[in-house]
Amino acid sequence: MHVPTAVLAISLFLLSSCGTIMHGGTQKIGISSTPIGADVTVDGKPEGKTPVIVKMDRNSNHTILVAKKGYQPASATLTNSISGWVWGNILFGGLLGLAVDAISGGLYTLDPENVNLSLHQ
Repeated sequence: MHVPTAVLAISLFLLSSCGTIMHGGTQKIGISSTPIGADVTVDGKPEGKTPVIVKMDRNSNHTILVAKKGYQPASATLTNSISGWVWGNILFGGLLGLAVDAISGGLYTLDPENVNLSLHQ
């Protein structure tokens, strides 16, 4: 029984991108504040009120701004770094797996995973 070349190529492509398969190109980040109910903006885009969970692309840094009337706004920066799944690519996926993960964002992880900002009057 012969496996069609296209099916084999797609299988190898998917199996070689460990980071993308294991945790995808986005990451859920929990954002909270003291006091609660503050407006959350990520990279200039409104995302709701605290507490909130925001899905963010792993392949870039992000700026979080939390603001509430009567309080000084607070901000935080999420930075991306190389995920531990890169070792799976080195062992099993080679350059193809690294390329897929780099393009999809699966090569990276965002830190911190949870942001808690205190607003002061």
